[in-house]
Amino acid sequence: MDASRLINKIVMKVHDVRCHESHAGFTLLEVMVAVSIMAIVLIAVYRMHSQSILMHNDVKFYTVAPLLAQGKLAEIEMETVKEQTNDSGDCGDEFPGFRWNLSVTDVESEALGDTAEDLKKVDLIISFNQGENSYSLRTYRFVRD
Repeated sequence: MDASRLINKIVMKVHDVRCHESHAGFTLLEVMVAVSIMAIVLIAVYRMHSQSILMHNDVKFYTVAPLLAQGKLAEIEMETVKEQTNDSGDCGDEFPGFRWNLSVTDVESEALGDTAEDLKKVDLIISFNQGENSYSLRTYRFVRD
């Protein structure tokens, strides 16, 4: 009897070990769910990262463009009236990809009367990457001939 009890205990322990071994790993379904969740999270992180890069470029443009426009307007103010014409160019090696376009026209207005003859409309456009982003500025200059 002792031998049969001993054999019975051994069989029970082997059975317990086999039951624990069969539940020790992950099923294919669990692995697929985990990989799917990781893929969704990584796609969201990738989109967020690419959006932040685009926003960085926009913020950089809208920070630099007004400063470039202000500098160009200061240059225009130093010129005489006859030198102020439609013109365009780039912003130099310090600001690659930035271009400016200047338009100086006469103001025509019946409401202003003779005063309109002494006004010049100055439109300045700062653009980046062939017009991908653009910043427009309009001002008027009172000029007596």
